[in-house]
This record gives sequence, C-alpha cells and structure tokens, in this order.
Amino acid sequence: MTATAPERAGTDAPGLAEALRRAGLRDVDDSGLARALYSSDASLYRVLPRAVVRPRDVDEVLATLAVCRELGVPLTARGAGTSIAGNAVGPGVVLDTSRHLNRVLQIDPEARTATVEPGLVQSALQAAARPAGLRFGPDPSTHNRCTIGGMIGNNACGSRALGYGRTADNVVGLDVVTGGGTRLSLGPGTAPDGGVLTELHGLVAADLATIRTELGRFGRQVSGYSLEHLLPERGFDVARALVGSEGTLGLVLGATVRLVADAPFRGLVVLGYPSMADAADATPALLPHRPTAVEGLDARMVQRLRDVPAAVVPDLPRGEGWLVVELTGDSVAEIEDAARRVLADAGALDSLVVTDAGEAAAIWRIREDGAGLAARTSDGHPAHAGWEDAAVPPERLGAYLREFEALLDQHGLQCVPYGHFGDGCVHGRIDFPFGAGAEPDRGRSRYRAFVEDAARLVAGYGGSLSGEHGDGRARSELLPLMYSPAVIALFERVKAVFDPDDVLNPGVLVRPARLDDDIRMAAAPALRREDRPTLALAYRHDGGDFSAAVHRCTGVGKCRADLQSTGGVMCPSWPATREEKDTTRGRARVLQEMLAPGGPVAGWRSPEVHDALDLCLSCKGCSSDCPTGVDMASYKTEVLHQSYRRRLRPLSHYTLGWLPRWADLAARAPRLVNGILGSRLGARLAKWGAGMDQRREVPAFAVRTFRQQWAARPAPAGDGAPVALWVDSFTDHFDPDVAMAAAEVLEAAGYRVQVPGADTCCGLTWITTGQLDAARRILGHTVAELAPVVAAGIPVVGVEPSCTAVLRAEALEVVGGADAEAVAAGTRTLAEQLAATPGWEPPSLAGLQVVAQPHCHHASVLGWSADAALLRRAGAEVTRLGGCCGLAGNWGVEKGHHDVSMTIAGQQLLPAVAELPDDAVVLADGFSCRTQLDQLAGRRGLHLAELLNRGR
Repeated sequence: MTATAPERAGTDAPGLAEALRRAGLRDVDDSGLARALYSSDASLYRVLPRAVVRPRDVDEVLATLAVCRELGVPLTARGAGTSIAGNAVGPGVVLDTSRHLNRVLQIDPEARTATVEPGLVQSALQAAARPAGLRFGPDPSTHNRCTIGGMIGNNACGSRALGYGRTADNVVGLDVVTGGGTRLSLGPGTAPDGGVLTELHGLVAADLATIRTELGRFGRQVSGYSLEHLLPERGFDVARALVGSEGTLGLVLGATVRLVADAPFRGLVVLGYPSMADAADATPALLPHRPTAVEGLDARMVQRLRDVPAAVVPDLPRGEGWLVVELTGDSVAEIEDAARRVLADAGALDSLVVTDAGEAAAIWRIREDGAGLAARTSDGHPAHAGWEDAAVPPERLGAYLREFEALLDQHGLQCVPYGHFGDGCVHGRIDFPFGAGAEPDRGRSRYRAFVEDAARLVAGYGGSLSGEHGDGRARSELLPLMYSPAVIALFERVKAVFDPDDVLNPGVLVRPARLDDDIRMAAAPALRREDRPTLALAYRHDGGDFSAAVHRCTGVGKCRADLQSTGGVMCPSWPATREEKDTTRGRARVLQEMLAPGGPVAGWRSPEVHDALDLCLSCKGCSSDCPTGVDMASYKTEVLHQSYRRRLRPLSHYTLGWLPRWADLAARAPRLVNGILGSRLGARLAKWGAGMDQRREVPAFAVRTFRQQWAARPAPAGDGAPVALWVDSFTDHFDPDVAMAAAEVLEAAGYRVQVPGADTCCGLTWITTGQLDAARRILGHTVAELAPVVAAGIPVVGVEPSCTAVLRAEALEVVGGADAEAVAAGTRTLAEQLAATPGWEPPSLAGLQVVAQPHCHHASVLGWSADAALLRRAGAEVTRLGGCCGLAGNWGVEKGHHDVSMTIAGQQLLPAVAELPDDAVVLADGFSCRTQLDQLAGRRGLHLAELLNRGR
C-alpha cells in the first residue's frame, strides 16, 4: 500500500546526500542553510527538505529520480519558488532547475517555436525571441523570475492570457520522465506506446462522459488534472494534459513552446469605477473588442504603494476600482481608435488612455507588484495567500465578488481583490490571524473555516478553486467540493499510472496533505522589543515584533529578478552570485527558520544566519523595491547587534565601524596620516588592521575639513531665510568641496546657510556594524542638537544621501520619540529644498549628457524624483542607472567582498561610464559611489551640488 504524504514526510533516509553524490550528482546540498532556504516558496507553507539538488544536465535529473525511487524519498521539482499554493516545497529532495538548466536550446522563427530547458526564466525567453519579432504569450506578473518549467507545472496564465492563452495553449511538446521512471517525448497526437500512454488511453476511454461534463468548462478551470486534452476530439494531447499537473506525474526535462508575433504597438485604457464589483460588471462588454488583457486594480492596493516613501505612483482616473485594458495594433492611431470604441462600451466614471510606453510600464508595475502590495491590509495587518486565485466565468464575476466580500465580512476578514478580470480570475491576500505569536490553533481553524466556505461559494458559481497557480497544499484538499467522486477517483488512477510509488510531490492534488498543516507563520513565536534579548530597533510598522518583520517576506521573489528589468536596487548581490542565499527572500527565510522551533538554524550567532547575511550590502533597496516592505538592512543590523552584544567583535567593527572617530583624529595631522597611508608598507598594515581587502585603496583625508574651512570663512551677509546645512563625517573629512558647493548653491538661491556643530554624526557606521548601543548615543545626541533647529522652522539639508537617510528613517527606529519624528520630517535633500524654493530656477544644463547613479539609500529611502525633476527643468539629458555601485560604505572594502563588489559595479555602472564621452557628467551624490567610480573607472563623479554650482 502506498504511503500518504504525511507518512512519507517522516521516512528515514540515512545517507541520502551521499547516495545522490554516488549517482553522479555534482550539486547536492543537505546543509542547514540549504534546507532553510528551500523550506518555503511564496505560499503559507514551511516544509523542510532533506536535501537540495541543482542538476547540471538531464542525466542528473534522471539520476535524482532513480535515487529517490530506490530510497522511497519524495521528490519535488522547483523553478524560481514563486508558487503561492505550496506546490514547490516537499519533505524529501527539492530539485531546483533554475541554477543550471536555464538555456534556450533553439529558436525556430519559421515554425514559431522555441525549445528550452525547464529552468529558463520567462523574460529570458522573451529576450531570445524578440529579434525574430516573436514572444511567448503567457505573461505572469513574475515574468522576470518565474521559469518555464514552473509555468508548465502550474499552467500559468498571466495578464495577457486573453490575447495569447494559457501555458497549456502554448506547449507544443514536452520531454518528460514519469514518476515511474519512463521517459516520454510528447507532442500532438502522440500514439499509445504499449506502456504508460496505453494505460492512460484506456482510462480516458472508460470515463469520456465524466471528462466531457466536468473538466475544461471555461478557460481558467485549472484545478486538478486537465484531462480534457486527452479527449479523442482534442487529439489525445498528453503534453497539454501534463501542463498544470504540478510536478505530481512527471518531471519536465525540456519543452518546445509556441511563439507568437508581438504587436508593434501597445496601449492602455484605464477605466475608473465606484467599486471592484462594478468594474467586474463592466468587463464582459469589453471582451468583444479583443483586448490582450483586462486587469482589475483596487484602490487599497494602490494606496499601499503610495504609502512607500520613495515610490512614484502614476495618476489614475477617479474611482475605487479600475480596469486596465490593453490594446494592440499596427500604429498608435489604430490603438487610439480602438480605445474610443472601448470607452463607448465601458460605462466608466472616468478614464485615461495611455500610449506612452513609460507611462504604461508604470501602471503595469502596480499590477505586477500586486501579490506583495496586497500583503498588507489598509490598517497595516499582514495578509496572506491561501485563497489566492479562484476563477469564475467572467459574466458571473461581479455577482461572485459581491458574495465574496460578504463572506469576508461574515468571517471578520479583510482582502484586497485584484486580478485577471477578463478571464474571471481574482487574486487576493487575506488577513488570516497567523501572525507570529498568535494562537496557532485559532489561526488555523479560522483559515480552514473560511476557505471551505469560499470553495463552496466558487463551486456554486461554476468556478475553479485555482485559476492559474495550481492547487498545491492550499487547495488540493478542497477538490471534492468542486468535483464529483468520479473525477477525484479518476485523478487518483491517473496518478497511479504515471507515479505508482507516489514519489513526485506527494500531498498535492491526489491524497492531499491537510491544508492547515505546516503553516509557516503559525509556527513562529513572537519576538517583541520588550522580550529578551532586548531588541535594539523599534520595528514600528510591525508592532515592535522582529518575527513579524521578517515574516513580511511572502516569497514572491521580486528580489530574484534582473535589476535592469525592474529599474530598482534590490538585491545587488543576487545577480552577482545567482545563489538563493543572496536574495532578500533567501535571507528572510533563514531568519524565519532561526525563529522557528526545531529547525536547522539555531540562534542569532548560527553560521547559517551569518552566511546568508554576509553579502547583504545594507543598501536598503528592499525597503522600497520589495512589495511587502522587507528591510533586510535593519534585520542585519539587529542580528549583528544581538550576535556581538557584550562580546568581542570582528576587527573591522572597531576600525571601519568607528571611522568617524578615527577621522576626527586624522584631522589633527592629515598630511602625516595621508603620508603613512600612501606608503606601501603603511597602506598594507592599515588595511590589514582595518580588515580591508589589500586590493582596495584607502581614500585620502582632506587637508582641511569642511568645518575648518567654514569656520575661517567670513560670516555670510544678507537676511535670507535660514537653512541648516548638515554636513556628515564622510563629506567633512574626505570631500569638503561637495559641502562647500552645496552651501554656495543654497546661498545663490537666497538662503542664509548655517552649519550645525561638529559633533552631529549620524552614527551610520555603528548602525551597519550592529553597534546599536553606541549608535543610539551618537544619533540621539545629533537628534537632540537638530530638534531645536527644525522646531524653529529651519529646514535641515543633508549632503550625503546615506547619512541623510539615517535622519529620515533609522533615527525613528534607533532613537524614536517626538524629536526624532520632528527631525525626520524637517530633513531634506538638496534637490527637495531647491524644488520648494519660491522663484528658484536651476542653471541651464541644456545639451549636457548626464549619467546618474543614485545612491542606494537615496533611491530607496529618500526618493530620487525631486532630483530627476530638477535635472529635467535644467535641460540635461539624463540616463538614470538602477542597481548599486557595489561599494556600499565599509561593506565593499572588507575582506571577502571584493570580487562580488567588482561584479556588482560591472552590472550597470562601469559599462555605462565606459561608453561616455569625456564631456559627459557622471552624477553620484554618494561618497561610496564616487569612491567606486574613482578607483575602478578612473572617473570623478560629481555631486548634484557641484553640478549646479558649476552650471551657475
């Protein structure tokens, strides 16, 4: 008798990793770190695997399956791990194809097909097909990190399924190995082979009536096995039938997929309605216009984006719910004509037609970040997957949404609905009470009660429990509420044909695991600031709870995306290493495991935690780019604080971490210090003592600090409005010309500049090295000094972005209180202050080519929109780079980080600078960015103040 999934999870498999290596597998990892990283996907569920295998070729996939069959160990295939139903976690071996099996093997423009490996990212396939004027149709919101194999596993659809169909509609052929070890080459009309396919053919022939009446009733019926493709009238297409089987029947070794001609022009019609249900009511009338997408957006989700300090949110029409309708054509005029016809049938409150590609991309970005943006309710509570993508026929969507909202009210829950309204598919995250420290049984029971009622509701509308993400651990147990016993029995017989020993992804679809078992958040204890050890940061947005903070990560995996595709900062080390531990998500998973009982990660000082955090640059990119607001820089600071509190620290914490203190000493004899550091022996000794990589250069100290120069300057004349120019330690000691240029620009704008005292350090180097007791004293003193300034109505203008960001953000977490809030509100960047200056006009920079590298903290904490607007007003031709320079303060100079730092710099910054003419300008407000440019490219970056002063 075949064991069930829970029984199999406890199977003892001694020597599993050794057996896999003996079978020829080269990338096998059963470490605590790997098990923690792969313990969850983008779902609710936490299931610790025994080992992770990253196969380098097809033979290694076959060998992994053979070992698992021999030892009776479950095998779960995984791509990018963005599955939200728990389809990519398992208790045995997790097979990650994304690391090595990620190539495009062939593009055939004449046949309009592509042959690919399963770990290929969807956007990489698009890039390969684009030169031929082709594209792969299905386009999930995770397109820049999800894999083709994962899309096949879940029958992914995405926003443009209206125009291009589901993944199943675009699969031409599959190379698969069944759970029983039979390798099959499948295509349209594959004939029975005397083995597996013959058995399957017999099953279908015996149940034709059941399949015809219950399966394939509408486009988004994804739940269960898609056996309708096996009907005689559909040509017994086994390849398409395997799409959406969630890795329970076979492993995809390769795929041939259909490509379509991409439209030369795209445009959007954005329609505003009083509510989401009203938007849903209007949807059927729009479908005859043959849009490629009709997407629903909720005002609450857009507001979540507006709440992100550095976010730029496009204007939308009036309404509380919107439809985003995409039209394609051969010209802009054709799209505008089609838009007029759509508007005539829309019945909208207000509308907007968008034909500019940049504006359209900004609107699409809201939709693509939906899973993360919806992960917080309007009152800040975490919201979870679990009832995520139910679908009903589009003509019934409005009525379904109204009943769904009533059901939420009945259960005392909140949800932000959005989704593929043209297909009748609704996404949503719900505030089930799983929060860390909540009563686990109460949270699970409320979850079960709601999803059972929701399943009955969607079944009553003739809908599907899943519209594109599969059933996984979240919905497989509910399939009997949607299907008859005859269908459930048929699914079991099909599973037995393909996977007789239940090796592949047990607990999913057939003989399902309980939907309320293994819920990740329910297992996590609360860790609040008043608990011991005393937390150093406030975690204001998470109720003071570190556990709730790290569980912000839902696993949507935006941190795995190519930075050039997102235009953001998060996460610089991932594209440099392609290791899951170097994603924001991977680090969050390890911290979650640190807090979970009985896991492989034990305590703040565990090597798994420090390994995962080692290549975190503390760039703060995730704090704005992650849709759920994960702030890994703060979590790393907390970990370092707890790990070394009252203990001996690494040497670099006392040297680089105390740099402002040593800089004050160096200012007493800067020429002597520079002479020593400039000598070969002195430099080597200094770098060794500071924990620096010997390949790095030590920046020279200024002969005269800014404050020394300012003190010797004649008192400014005039009665202009006062402004406080706050000069940080880096600018004061290493680049005083920047501060002087800022002072001169402000004076030219009519201000009377004053400079706060020399002992107003932000404590950033203490913060990034986790020395938070000292940081609180240093920053607290600075806040106390600046509070009377802002209380007098005098704005504080920062020069160095990273330090300015401390006053705007970290001060609230490290120091807190009314003074910190006042200083944060009263602190501005130079561009923000100039933009708020009545009558000020920038000097002309017309025709000047500017490549801008915004400092990571500038982009993610402060926001760079004011700088961009100022440069546009000045007439400069600006190219803004995303990503990071790779230095990140002390991180990039520390031993062990040099090579990754170089790789990060080479992603965007160095190639862009190498192509610049000599008369172009590289704009870099950050001291780290300018240092990296100088040392790696031999090019001096200008601060905005210097650029404006030069133009003036």
